[in-house]
Parts: sequence; C-alpha cells; structure tokens
Amino acid sequence: MPSPLVRSATPADAAVIVQLIRELAAYEKEPASSVKITEADVLRDGFGERPRFEALLAGKDGRADGLALFFHNYSTWEGRAGIYLEDLFVRESARGQGLGLALMQRLAEIAVERGCRRFDFWVLGWNPTREFYHHLGFRHMDEWLPYRLDGAGLSKLASGETVR
Repeated sequence: MPSPLVRSATPADAAVIVQLIRELAAYEKEPASSVKITEADVLRDGFGERPRFEALLAGKDGRADGLALFFHNYSTWEGRAGIYLEDLFVRESARGQGLGLALMQRLAEIAVERGCRRFDFWVLGWNPTREFYHHLGFRHMDEWLPYRLDGAGLSKLASGETVR
C-alpha cells in the first residue's frame, strides 16, 4: 500500500476544501445549513493578501481524502506562537490508511520548523478518534473550559450593550 501524500493546499483546492468541510459537518451530525464557508471565503482567507489559515491535504493516488486546516495562535506565557488545528477530517472511505497520522505528523513538523511551542485543538466528547490523539501523546486539558460569543451576543457587546 503506498504511503499517503501530504501537501499544502493551493487556491486550486478551494472546492475540495469546502467539500471536505461539508463532509466533516455531516460526520459531526450537523445540518448542511450550518456550513456557511464558500470557495470565495477559502480563496480570500486562505490564499489572499493576509491569509488567516493554512490547509494541508492528504491522499493517495492523487485524490484528496484528508484535510487539516490550521492557523497560528500565540501563548503569552511561552512568548511563542503555536499551531491551532481547527479541522482534521479524513473521509470514511480512506480511514485506516494512515492519512490522519500523516497529517498530524506534518503539522507537528510545521510547528517545530516554525518554533511553535504548542499544538492545540478541540475534540467533541463523543468523537472516537480521541483515543488516536492520546496515542499520539496529546492530553485532554479538562481544567480549561471553552467559551464562545457569536451572533447577536457578539453584535451587542461590540456596540457597547451588555448582555444579561
């Protein structure tokens, strides 16, 4: 069996990136309507003047069946950037072929090459790949709680309104 090929995405990959994100949403049991990203968004934010994310694609035989979409965060305590993995997804038909491992190894290489001190991501509690992440050496940080502000709450706070 040939080894998976991992490569940096290019603007020509915008459609496949959107498709893989849609497939990820379905895997996470989210309705298709929850995915708002378009090819234009990918081109602007991944390959525009000020890229906000990078993406890696993995596959065999020239087909992109795996995606890792990431960006840099920053640790004030470390005084260094880190890698934040927003999405990791491998199509069901390609699972068990080493694509996820190849993507995670490449992300770790990028982090080391760039002097990053951390590699962070969130995982849904029910996700069966959590054991895979533990096997790779990642640890669950249960002392930190995720918070989010979006939609109307974000708009209210930005306009100076308090939300109570």
